[in-house]
Formats: sequence, structure tokens, C-alpha cells
Amino acid sequence: MNLAKKLIGGFASIISNIDPKDFVPSDPPPPRRPLVYAEAHESDEEQQFRRVFHRLAGDDMEVSPVELMNILNKILGKHDDMKTDGFSIESCRSMVAVMDSDSTGKLGFHEFKYLWNNIKRWQGIYKSHDADRSGVISSSELPRAFKAAGFPLNDQLFQLIIRRYSDEHGDMDFDNFVGCLVRLDAMCRAFKTLDKGNSGSISLDIKEWLQLTMYS
Repeated sequence: MNLAKKLIGGFASIISNIDPKDFVPSDPPPPRRPLVYAEAHESDEEQQFRRVFHRLAGDDMEVSPVELMNILNKILGKHDDMKTDGFSIESCRSMVAVMDSDSTGKLGFHEFKYLWNNIKRWQGIYKSHDADRSGVISSSELPRAFKAAGFPLNDQLFQLIIRRYSDEHGDMDFDNFVGCLVRLDAMCRAFKTLDKGNSGSISLDIKEWLQLTMYS
């Protein structure tokens, strides 16, 4: 118990001076709707994206972590201006988990489209903040990149992210940049959803805590 309190207390001291109001996560993805509704209400652009998604996802119209990994790495292979080791299966499992609003273990059309639009936006931020065109975001470039994505980090949380997602030189490649932002965005969005009174704090029981942290 003392060790647990010490660990939680140490983490709390890292994030204690963060104001959740400073963070601007993405709007939540739209709810899943029946195909009949989609066919009647989607724009031409959305219908075209749905056809592309069908080719990528197959007849079940859902993307598994393995399928997501293959899709992202195939696309990454066309961009030699962004260094990456490729999206790992563990990274894609995590991305599916935090985006999987209906807990199917896969991404449906709206969930994938939401993730895809975020990745495109973050790709633009990544490239625009890679000032030296090295293909990675250096530790000196990262704070501005995260702020542009909607997440101004204090120094303690920045150092925590560096240790978790950057290499030994403090540089972050594209797959780690996206993996970090997907998780950060989803956790902040979940917090704001639970913080009904916009007080900057939430209360969770052990079941809620485990559901939030273990499938993410």
C-alpha cells in the first residue's frame, strides 16, 4: 500500500500543475449509424471514402489491429521524408483500443475515418515542425509540435513523454509521434467527458480505473 501511494503520489506531482482547460483534444467521433442512414445522408466525399474503406477493410467493414498496421505501413512507405521504424502491432492494438468506442476490438468506418483525419492533421504538424528536415522531431522541436496539436506540455510531462516515446537522443519518429498523440488525445477526451462539471478533477472507482487504463 505504501509503495502504491508513493508511485501514485510521484505521478500526481508530475501532472499537478496541468490545467485540463489548456488541452484541446479532438471532438468525439460520431456514433455508428445504420448503412441505410449513411447512404441517404453522406456527402459524395464521404461515400467515396466509404468505398475506399470497403476495399481496405473487406466485407466486414471493420479494421483489425493487423489490418491497421498493414494499411499505415503501406502508406508510410510512400513518404521518405518522415523517418519511422514502422507501426508495430502493439502500437496498432493500442490505437484500436483507444479509438474503439463500441468495444468490438476493431475500427468501424466512422472510427477509422476519425483516426485517419487525425493522422493526416498530425502528419502536417510533424512535417511543419521538422525544421531541419531530418525526418524526425527533435527534443527541441517537440514542445511546439505538441502545442500545435492542442497539447501544451509542462516540462515534467514533456520529459515523461520523451522517455516513453523518443529514442536515446530525444528524437521522435513519425509512428511514435502518432502513437503518443492518439493516446494523449483519447485520454484527454475521456477525462473531459467524465469531468461533467468542468472542475479539472474526476473520481473513479477501481473498476472504472481498470476499464480506462487496461484497454488503451
